[in-house]
Amino acid sequence: MAITAAQVKELREKTGAGMMDCKKALVDSNGDFNAAEKLLKEKGLAAVAKRAERATKEGRIFVRQDGNKVAIVELVCETDFVANNVEFIACGEKVLDEVFAKGYTQVEKELNDILLDFATRTRENMSLSKVQVLTVPENAVVGKYVHHDFKTAAVTIIKGSTDAKVAEFARDCCMHLAAFTPAYIKKSDVPESYIDEQKEIFKAQMDSDEKMAGKPENVKEGILQGKINKHLAEICFVDQMFVKDDKKTVNAKLAEVAKETNSTLEFGEIVLFVLGR
Repeated sequence: MAITAAQVKELREKTGAGMMDCKKALVDSNGDFNAAEKLLKEKGLAAVAKRAERATKEGRIFVRQDGNKVAIVELVCETDFVANNVEFIACGEKVLDEVFAKGYTQVEKELNDILLDFATRTRENMSLSKVQVLTVPENAVVGKYVHHDFKTAAVTIIKGSTDAKVAEFARDCCMHLAAFTPAYIKKSDVPESYIDEQKEIFKAQMDSDEKMAGKPENVKEGILQGKINKHLAEICFVDQMFVKDDKKTVNAKLAEVAKETNSTLEFGEIVLFVLGR
């Protein structure tokens, strides 16, 4: 049967597929619109499957609070063009809807399937790569921050007060996390294997330094430990110099805010999402 331009246009608007693909699908299905749509989806799914091994270095991070729950999700894709597409963004918001509605706390097939239709039409590899949900306890505040490129996001919970000044500090901590992207929150989080490896690196550097020659072993050991302590302070959030006051560490700033608000404060859950990390 003859395929009209109107039929091709309608199918193209419905599926987002190319004009020639739509025309061929209609021809192959003898003008049956539903069959043509199914055929295009099948072809799209095949295209997505073929791209499954392709790198997904772009994407978007979403953060939302609902009551005492805060959800962070990361969607990844191949191109920045798709990451900024309104339909991709809508998929992220839909994932958040389902996370709160169903109580999901990790990546589930049902959540990943939300991307399926859009992935089929764009024929681009994309997926939901991370889901994390935090619970804000009583007498606590939560700070949230998403960087303008949507590739870095942070959430910080501070327990012990709901004072506005504490809430402001919690958000400032999120901005600090986004700016410095520390590898760890505190020193006790750092694996011993990492510390041992770093010691070997520093020791090799010291052994090749002529200034170290002839120094007693106990002095060398002290210098080595000093280098390790300095390095850990640089990569651990609470020991870094605070982004808004480089004369104080984050921990020292927390103590200062606690004194100003006449409260006993401590960090609760702290989450940093960096796209692809």
